[in-house]
Amino acid sequence: MSGFSAEWLALRHPLDLAARNASVEEVFLENLPEGPLRLMDLASGTGSTVKALAPKLRQPAHWLLTDYDPALLDKADETLKTFVQTGMATRQVDLAADLEELPFTEVDAITTSAFLDLVSESFLERLADCIVASGKPFLASLTYDGRATFAPEHVFDAELTDTLNAHQQTDKGFGPALGPKGAARAVELFEERGYRVTAGTSDWQIAPSSRAFLSEFLGGWKRVGRECRLDDLQLETWWQDRTRQIRAQKLSMTVGHVDFVACPQGMHS
Repeated sequence: MSGFSAEWLALRHPLDLAARNASVEEVFLENLPEGPLRLMDLASGTGSTVKALAPKLRQPAHWLLTDYDPALLDKADETLKTFVQTGMATRQVDLAADLEELPFTEVDAITTSAFLDLVSESFLERLADCIVASGKPFLASLTYDGRATFAPEHVFDAELTDTLNAHQQTDKGFGPALGPKGAARAVELFEERGYRVTAGTSDWQIAPSSRAFLSEFLGGWKRVGRECRLDDLQLETWWQDRTRQIRAQKLSMTVGHVDFVACPQGMHS
């Protein structure tokens, strides 16, 4: 199971919050039952899904946050106390091994964020089976879909993006990851099982002022390039050029993501 630091999750949170697709979220909200809610979030990290959705809920909610990393769950427990209408419990769980042990039938809906690009097709099939068997709605936000554009462009961007997208399909703890194909495959699996799906883009729009995020994010790209043995000189030249642009606040990026909500037939469209 690959981990993410609380510092990285904090850096990306404002971009995630701005990117989330309001139309997709509205369909999810319309399909929640009346009265107090029980919601379960998968691969919760420090609780970004709760932070995003709690202010939009029209009724009190009790959340069950699940993650492999107990330190991230402790951080979520600490930071989410400000959401007064949100009761919360956490469960440390290895989703790859123990997904079916979670209480899908005991909650009103299931959510996840920035997760489905990390999992394998076989895990996605298990997840779709659990959700469809429960008859509950499912909101999956911020799944990376392989698109990345820079302004200004650089001659090495395309090769590095292709390398990154291939690397995204290595094992992240769930078997060979679907990477950029994850969202589209998940939509297919839910539709094949009779669920109705509403999807839309949720792209990061990374402004030149996001210097700390860009440095960390593109530093990760550089590490992948090294790991995949791209040409050292080209990679270092790209990194030096991008570093100068970040410091001068002259670099912006768009990174493609997809949000979707999957609901049983007969619910609101």
